[in-house]
Amino acid sequence: MSTTAQQASAPTIRNSGTKPTTPRKLFVNIPVSNVQRSIIFFESLGFTFNPQFTDATATAMLVGEDAYFMLLEPEKFASFSKRPTGDPRKETSHLLALGLDSRDDVDTMVKQAVAAGGSHAMEPQDHGFMYAWSFYDLDGHHWEVFWMDPKAMQG
Repeated sequence: MSTTAQQASAPTIRNSGTKPTTPRKLFVNIPVSNVQRSIIFFESLGFTFNPQFTDATATAMLVGEDAYFMLLEPEKFASFSKRPTGDPRKETSHLLALGLDSRDDVDTMVKQAVAAGGSHAMEPQDHGFMYAWSFYDLDGHHWEVFWMDPKAMQG
């Protein structure tokens, strides 16, 4: 780490808190090579899908009360951006992180992902207050699953 980075002050935050001022729905769009294959994979990890937002080219995977992953066939995904789509098997442009209820849940999900055709991304990381492990899905997207001690969240 450079000396400049070590001495840099923390950024200024004007709207701090632990809950959003204005709750919003979150939709994260990711390209997948085959919607049906992805549904089978993520259902094996316990995820639910909304049939209202599912067709031959896309599906909505629920990950929270107001948080969704839209799994989109490449052509459909490309229609949302003017930029070329990167290959998640060759480069990392994002990490998809999901909080789980326990360390055991983290281990279980990663093992289920690998058993369903995914692969290991990083070794488990135990930071005491937080435990994380990660996997690559069938299309190479990097999923970080973690458990954080609720006491650490209280600040």
